[in-house]
Amino acid sequence: MLPAQPPAAPVLGGSRWNTFPATSSMTARAFFTGVEPLLQGTVDALRHPDFDVLRAQIHATLGLGTREASLPPAIGPGSAAAARELGAQAESIGGELASWTAEALDRLRTHRTPPPAGPLVVRSHCYGHLLTRPAARLLLDQAGDTVAMQLYNEWLHQIVLLRDALLPFAGWREVPLLVTPTGLRHTEQARDRFLTELLVRRIRHSSIVDFARHVVTGAPGPAGYGFDTDGGTVLPAVVAGPPRTAPGHLLTWRPDPAATGTAAYVAELRDYYAAPRTPADQLPPATVAPGPLTARVVTGPAVDGTRTARIEVTHDGTTARVDLGQALRGHRFAHRRTTAADTSAAGAPAADGGGTVDPWAVLRAPGLVSARGGGITVDATGQDDLVVLALLGRLYPDHVVLRSPGRDDPDRPGGLFIDAHLEGPARQ
Repeated sequence: MLPAQPPAAPVLGGSRWNTFPATSSMTARAFFTGVEPLLQGTVDALRHPDFDVLRAQIHATLGLGTREASLPPAIGPGSAAAARELGAQAESIGGELASWTAEALDRLRTHRTPPPAGPLVVRSHCYGHLLTRPAARLLLDQAGDTVAMQLYNEWLHQIVLLRDALLPFAGWREVPLLVTPTGLRHTEQARDRFLTELLVRRIRHSSIVDFARHVVTGAPGPAGYGFDTDGGTVLPAVVAGPPRTAPGHLLTWRPDPAATGTAAYVAELRDYYAAPRTPADQLPPATVAPGPLTARVVTGPAVDGTRTARIEVTHDGTTARVDLGQALRGHRFAHRRTTAADTSAAGAPAADGGGTVDPWAVLRAPGLVSARGGGITVDATGQDDLVVLALLGRLYPDHVVLRSPGRDDPDRPGGLFIDAHLEGPARQ
């Protein structure tokens, strides 16, 4: 029997510009390095490469508000909260990718990064990325043929896909991106849906999660607030951060080598309007603070591709359980302020002088605690972040204000308060 022959290296050219395996996971930096041969090929194909023009082009493409910007203007400062967070992400990630590009171009002046199988000639269809006028002259007029233009167009498109794939993630540098022989092109349809929703309506949290799932796994799944996949978990950033300052809509990747399979995290109640409610005036008034409470997240088993999770809060041998999905809803809907003079752009109300209730009583109350008929204050001073998140999951999310002390609370420099005040509909 003849010995098995090693698989032949892929023939590069046309739509194939790399030797990536069928599927692999790469960080943003590793993928950026993987597409560098396209940039090298562009430089090689130009008779007189102008590195300053190429550097300016990527800044214009990844910038916000430029003629050449690849993202719609709907994510500007006047947008909804989720769009503002995503816009800040685009600005931050785009700035770093442009910086990496500048470093790569400086290196390519003197140290070539040759393509893996000799000179590249690829076919890259136009995807509407506008060129600056100097870049258009450089790539179309001075090159003498279309080779440089095609190589640069493919490189630019892959970098745009990289920036957009990272938008849902805080801590984006560690996210394992699914990469195929077409680079990140497998994300294009999911990206189009994601950006369309961002442009035409207030984007839903489940849509952000859906796009993140395509980026990491390459596959759709049930709608949810996060998901498990082989090697880790994607959940909202606030699960591991302070609720008052953590992003309300971004996600984080948490590596877990023992994690296998894919499952979506879903809320126990699809519609929280249907949850039973406990009027706040039926809760016992706060007397002596219960002291620090301990909390942890406990996940349920995966069933038909979904699972739930709860925050378990323990005090004096007794445990209260709050659905993590509802807690994350409460966090997304909550207004935040740091002083009496600092109110949210959405018009968060101040506390109306209602009574202060015991946080442990809130956590132990059946259903959701409603402040109908007057505001309440929950003093979460000294409690850890998961306890605060659990409290947000137990309060009915009508104008809940998450605040730290300011001029209105001079005697509690380390305090954290949660005010519930019913004035009109909750934010959706």
